[in-house]
Amino acid sequence: MSRKRPTVADLRAMKGKRQLTMLRVLTMDEAEAAERAGVDIVSVPPELVLNPQYRDAAPSLFTMPGDNFYEIGTSDDFVRWAFRLYKAGADAVYCSAGYATIKRMADDNIPVIGHVGLIPSRATWTGGFKAVGKTADTAMDIFAAVKQLEAAGAIGAEIEVVPVEVAKAISERTSLIMLSMGAGTGCDAQYLFADDILGQNRGHMPRHSKVYRNFAAEYDRLQAERIAAFSEYVADVNSLAYPEDKHVVHMDPAELSLFMKRVGRA
Repeated sequence: MSRKRPTVADLRAMKGKRQLTMLRVLTMDEAEAAERAGVDIVSVPPELVLNPQYRDAAPSLFTMPGDNFYEIGTSDDFVRWAFRLYKAGADAVYCSAGYATIKRMADDNIPVIGHVGLIPSRATWTGGFKAVGKTADTAMDIFAAVKQLEAAGAIGAEIEVVPVEVAKAISERTSLIMLSMGAGTGCDAQYLFADDILGQNRGHMPRHSKVYRNFAAEYDRLQAERIAAFSEYVADVNSLAYPEDKHVVHMDPAELSLFMKRVGRA
């Protein structure tokens, strides 16, 4: 049975009732896999949702394209960007820009997801890539940010690498749909990157990530096979083992004779 794609109203109605699942996916294959696996929400690069084939692959995924604010520009740029994505089938947009930009989009009825806690594009303000909200003062800063997002008209917020106790307390005190990345089950959704789940990430593994498959090993195996195949091809060409007779076409003998006479006179 096909699933119905949730609306903003549906997600709000589910707040506090069950944990939603969310993935960051980068390719059409990953989006299709998320669809077939029953994932609820996906974050995607803008170009993916702009692909006309996207909704065929992922008809029921609540889809949230996003990019860093410095890649998009001013509030007016964000509105134009958001309308283009909304028209293409996005259900909401991610925005890590300021509250005025979020309000600008929300005022034009674009569903917007903000970001609190560790915000990678603004990590310099909170001391780098580390947990945020470990003191009462910094935890209150996160709560204040959530309330500002509410006032700006956002529908939800990613809350990243925040103590579970803080994230739970905030989620219970906001109407926003809280998307937990390393912030525990007190929020409304659990959010992981497909790269981490599939074991494709060869760099630093975040504390909150969990590896379910080892695609990196499979990629290594395929690369070794790729090199071996290319090497065998080079060897075949050098030894004249390729091409064989089955790889080429031959001319009719009579036509060949006529051609050779003509080319000889040329």
